[in-house]
Amino acid sequence: MRCLKLTFLLSAILLGPLPGQAQSEAPKPLRAGMIGLDTSHVPAFAKLFNGPKATGELAGIRIVAGYPGGTDFGPSKTRVAKFTEDLRGMGIEIVDSIPKLLEKVDVVFIESVDGRIHLKEAAPVIKAGKPLFIDKPAAGTLADAIAIFDLAARNKVPCFSSSSVRFGAGLQELRKNSSLGAIAGASTWGPCSYQEGTPDLFFYGIHGVEALYTLMGTGCETVSRVQADDADLVTGVWKNGRVGTYRGLRRNKAEFGAVAFGAKAIVPMTKGDGYEPLCREIGKFFRSGVAPVPAAETIEVLAFMEAADESKRQGGKPVSLADVMAKARAAAPKAD
Repeated sequence: MRCLKLTFLLSAILLGPLPGQAQSEAPKPLRAGMIGLDTSHVPAFAKLFNGPKATGELAGIRIVAGYPGGTDFGPSKTRVAKFTEDLRGMGIEIVDSIPKLLEKVDVVFIESVDGRIHLKEAAPVIKAGKPLFIDKPAAGTLADAIAIFDLAARNKVPCFSSSSVRFGAGLQELRKNSSLGAIAGASTWGPCSYQEGTPDLFFYGIHGVEALYTLMGTGCETVSRVQADDADLVTGVWKNGRVGTYRGLRRNKAEFGAVAFGAKAIVPMTKGDGYEPLCREIGKFFRSGVAPVPAAETIEVLAFMEAADESKRQGGKPVSLADVMAKARAAAPKAD
């Protein structure tokens, strides 16, 4: 009997698992590429995914290539060289075109800080069939965002976009806080600098607006905005009469925060987070192909922000999101 056991053990070592025997090896990490190396998210994300302590969803992705990109937008042209060198210093290959990057990777991050070029960058990725994460904002206009998600849907390519604030533990704990009861309304706030050439809230206000949608969900019907020297105050009225507000801070003390108004309690957000929760969601997404934020919600977030600009043009009058959406859909470029 001992001889038989020894023979079986030696066979297993030499020949590997028998047919039908379970494999215990983890799948190889997906090769990821980054387009647009002009934001601090680039080295921060690369350290999380490629670091020696990466576990779980982070360990399933490895960033292997980057295309610098860049535009004349101030935060792009002054930072692209530095962050490109940061990646090069991590042993990540730098290529000179998107087609060359697509030859080397399975999945793609669009990180370009200038949302105006996201449609141009996303189109070849989607046509190549590569699952795609687009860092905030999804695009430089609502019409471009609609074009991106429509193209992804037609080509059956997984695609999503999000601010890192959405997945922070503090905001997620507030959203799930059972002491609130049903959430009747919410207020969020945060820094709100602008980017010339895009709606005012797209560049940095999107963090607070995404936080508002994390708490309120979709279904906003009208948006009105007050703009002062120090701040913006944007009010949304949802279809069931709930009210959500976002305060964009441009001077004085500026930090992220939120409070939810519930049927049973009023509860503030008590802590923030870094980039790791978002990166873990991206890792899950690239493996599963299931977007943690539906395209329809991302499109409504951008419609909310475009409606805020339209309200400013109309002296603070409420603006219908349905009207803004219809106008953008009519103007959406064809990306085929």
